[in-house]
Amino acid sequence: MAEAPLDVTTIGNAIVDVISHADPEFLIRQDLVKASMTLIDAERAVSLYDAMGPAVEISGGSAANTAAGIASLGGKAAFIGKVKNDAMGEIFAHDLRTAGVKFDVPLATDGPSTARCHIMVTEDAERTMATYLGACVDLTPDDVKPETITEAQVTYLEGYLWDPEKAKEAFRKAIKISHDAGRKTALTLSDSFCVDRYRGEFRKLFEYDIDILFANEDEIKSLYEVESFDDALQHARGHCDILALTRSEKGSMIVRGDEVHVIDAVKLGPIVDTTGAGDLYAAGFLYGHTNGKGLAESGRIGSIAAAEIISHFGARPETPLDKLVETHL
Repeated sequence: MAEAPLDVTTIGNAIVDVISHADPEFLIRQDLVKASMTLIDAERAVSLYDAMGPAVEISGGSAANTAAGIASLGGKAAFIGKVKNDAMGEIFAHDLRTAGVKFDVPLATDGPSTARCHIMVTEDAERTMATYLGACVDLTPDDVKPETITEAQVTYLEGYLWDPEKAKEAFRKAIKISHDAGRKTALTLSDSFCVDRYRGEFRKLFEYDIDILFANEDEIKSLYEVESFDDALQHARGHCDILALTRSEKGSMIVRGDEVHVIDAVKLGPIVDTTGAGDLYAAGFLYGHTNGKGLAESGRIGSIAAAEIISHFGARPETPLDKLVETHL
């Protein structure tokens, strides 16, 4: 790919993850469906936080996690997202910059507080999420600086941020700037519930505006309303340059035209928390792809990054990913 100051600019929800252990009875008492993601308001966020057990607060957000993963691999990444100038917002900005990610969106001085995602992890490593979106939905086209897009080989968009109208306009602005500059765009579908809400819009976006699509098995099946992965794959082929499809313990599949690569899952230890696995897979693949690696090798780097993230709590790497890749690639 063409040389650029940045490998990837990511755009998405800026969220602080609040992670704790929980048992199934706690989820029932809180009226939460296990292994799902529920949107909550500010009042519910406060009451749930008070009811949770001891928690760890770690900066998160899908696209921000991907940017942090790219930096841990030795890549150059930027993030565009919105937080408020409150305690959580300061944590988010500090963590991201410390990770080596360029983040220069001004912190909001009024409006909702910084978003947070309450993540309750059960013994089987499944996570149940209740998310207060707060300030992050106030992202606008004005927050997308053209130079942050044109400086990146790939602009990576988080499907979760397709809900607010202004954020949608910001996405469209970023796509146009990227393509006008001869750069590439990537989209992650984020969640099958997100796909259900915007299936038609996502299909059109995927077919006309996106060069690289990231999705897991459930999301790609939901996009085309089919029962089997193979049927979804046949629908998706040819609609963008590259498909990167993850299948949990079955590994992943990278498709470009007639070129198909099946990538085995990597295991680095016990599975502790699956939060962020898809985010870090995308980080590994995009790092490889923007640094001259082939599709199969890029997919393998994605698998290594995902394996690291599910071996501990939190969706940011604890072990430098560049060292892991040197050992396991």
